[in-house]
Amino acid sequence: MNLLKATGSIGGLTLLSRILGLVRDSLFARFVGAAFASDAFLVAFRLPNMFRALFAEGAFASAFIPMFNKKVADPEGKGLRDGLDFAEAALAVLLPVLLFMTVVLEVFAWPVTLLLSGRFNGVSADQFAYAVELSRWTIPYLMLISIVSLFGGILNSLGKFWVNAAAPILLNLTLIVALLCFHSDDPLVTARNQAIAVSVSGALQLLWLAWACRRNGVRLRLRRPRLSPEVKQLLKLILPAAAGAGAVQINLVISTALAASLLDHGSVTYIYMADRLNQLPLGLIGIGLGTVLLPTISRQLGGGEEAAAMETQNRGMELALLLTLPATVALVLCGEPIAAALFGYGKFDAMDTHFTAQALAAFSIGLPSYILVKVLTPGYYARQDTKTPVRYATISMVVNLVGNLALIVPLKHMGPPLATAIASTVNVWLLYHTLVKRGHFAADARLKRRTVRLALAALAMGAVLWAGQGLVMPYVHGTWTIRIAAMASLVTCGVVVYGLAAVLTGAFRVDDLKLLLRRRRSN
Repeated sequence: MNLLKATGSIGGLTLLSRILGLVRDSLFARFVGAAFASDAFLVAFRLPNMFRALFAEGAFASAFIPMFNKKVADPEGKGLRDGLDFAEAALAVLLPVLLFMTVVLEVFAWPVTLLLSGRFNGVSADQFAYAVELSRWTIPYLMLISIVSLFGGILNSLGKFWVNAAAPILLNLTLIVALLCFHSDDPLVTARNQAIAVSVSGALQLLWLAWACRRNGVRLRLRRPRLSPEVKQLLKLILPAAAGAGAVQINLVISTALAASLLDHGSVTYIYMADRLNQLPLGLIGIGLGTVLLPTISRQLGGGEEAAAMETQNRGMELALLLTLPATVALVLCGEPIAAALFGYGKFDAMDTHFTAQALAAFSIGLPSYILVKVLTPGYYARQDTKTPVRYATISMVVNLVGNLALIVPLKHMGPPLATAIASTVNVWLLYHTLVKRGHFAADARLKRRTVRLALAALAMGAVLWAGQGLVMPYVHGTWTIRIAAMASLVTCGVVVYGLAAVLTGAFRVDDLKLLLRRRRSN
């Protein structure tokens, strides 16, 4: 498998989804602003967002894909049919559990909302009842997206990565249509319509994945639930993987709850908008790499190719750093013009933009860690070790909680993002150190050499952008055309400077590009 090509395919679709997500967030900022209505919707949206990350991008895929691949690749089995039998058995158990969980959450939406928000900061009973209503509208998305993850795991195992990567586009399109067609002068009405649209988008994603499965010869039958030994093994792997994969999401839930309960209204929105910008490179690089690395490494290990698996992970880390380091520097140093261009109009004023840029800088310090988690955890999951990542994720959650409590009062809306970045860095160090200690990973000479040079290239790019961002600031408050042109100029400048610096420092060689082009033509 061509790692760059496969990652690029997923990354391209994820990039499209993230761009549409930024359009959605820009419209949301325009029509709702940063106040109680926006905070209430974002708290209601946090729970389904967490489950999407846990299942669609984390625990279920991490546990299901290696087991499914093993069934399909078994030389003594029936190939795909054995894999689909296993998928049907998993669905038979998963579906009633999801239905039960959805009903329970709908009934107990009031305490769930209280847990996620800390009852906000000084709201009335009617306002809190409104927040609970929004949660009830978004809860069905949990069940829908979890079933989507099962179909997506099957298609990823069959090499159809792009289908699952395209599904989140439907979420953003649905919310954009709701904002354009059903917005109101009353932010409370607009936010309620957004909550309804979340669950509608889950149904559309499920229909898309089900159709794609049928197109690829995958037809799952409904069975009576039975806890077979294989399903028990799947559940045994999912539970710790959920905590491991969801460390960042659980940290964000903690940050959101503390911000909602301790800070002024609008703080949840600043943190959310900053996280959305931070998620752009994470989605483009981290999710794409993680999606490709897990089935690739699991196949290599299944074939006894330990050296090939280590080479794959080395190149995965190199590719992650090549793309992540410049993104980190740019988001830390140039958050003000970026936030102003995307969100700074309508009900989202200049102070809201400034606070969002501050939260973005704090989040982005941990961007390399967020992405390296996606690169390192397949080294554990491919060996069916889900306990070690969950142990380290638990440690990182404790670090995050302590950091939140220590930083939220003095740093306000910057405290929770900075605590999240520190906790993720601790998690990555533990994952890396253990893989090295076990002999499952060793950074080769090429990775060590290029890491230093990539960092130098990124710092050179940052110096140029820091000096030149004042030139684009007058244009980030203009029309959409002018805003896009200003951002395009800033991005183009960064790409050119980083590319030249990478070549001059030897972090990237022209021969590498020629080799990639030759491989692309041969494929």
